[in-house]
Amino acid sequence: MKPSPVTLLAILALAAATLACGLPSIPGLPGADGSLLKDDFEGFSKNWGTGTDTDSAVEYENGGLRFQVFRTGYFIWSSPNQEEYSNIRIEVTAKNQSSDSLAAFGILCHQGTTLTEDMYYFAISPNGDYAIAKAVTGQEDLFLTNQNEWASSSLIPKNADSYRIAAECGTGTLTLFVNGQKIDSVQDSTYTSGTVGLFAWNDEKERGTDVTFDDFVITRLP
Repeated sequence: MKPSPVTLLAILALAAATLACGLPSIPGLPGADGSLLKDDFEGFSKNWGTGTDTDSAVEYENGGLRFQVFRTGYFIWSSPNQEEYSNIRIEVTAKNQSSDSLAAFGILCHQGTTLTEDMYYFAISPNGDYAIAKAVTGQEDLFLTNQNEWASSSLIPKNADSYRIAAECGTGTLTLFVNGQKIDSVQDSTYTSGTVGLFAWNDEKERGTDVTFDDFVITRLP
């Protein structure tokens, strides 16, 4: 069973103390192709927040950014900078090496720079589940899809080696894509700008989340 919206809010607060407070404020450079930020996680520009402890690890490894979660029911994230973006599309490849089929991972956007628990996040799981959710400091997280419950989509391949995940964070519209296929879209205008990032978490009963992100890109929506 995956973390409920209630559980996830508490986990976010723990993760903020672990990783988010150590994130660098180096802004990413725009790509020559018009992208706002691109990162293949190679070379010398290692701007993402990293760190390892007994609960989790986020480290550059083999040309990617690897997230490992060792503690059950634990959520971790990392960001490339403290720049606030609005009306954007974020894409990333997630290479799944998790032993837990209920592991979850994905993209976050419109995160607050002061209240870091304020954000939208787009989660998928190797078993085909997904959610578009909103976190608000001091409140229960709200799954904006499927009446505040996890949903399942046949468009998300089960137990694939990798997934190309995209999140469109527009003005009032949030849309999730997997491998170029639209999975779901919701309306919410609580947040209209903020920082971006990647995340992973373990199931409440199992451990074994292990995902490596690669080929991250942010572009402006029309």
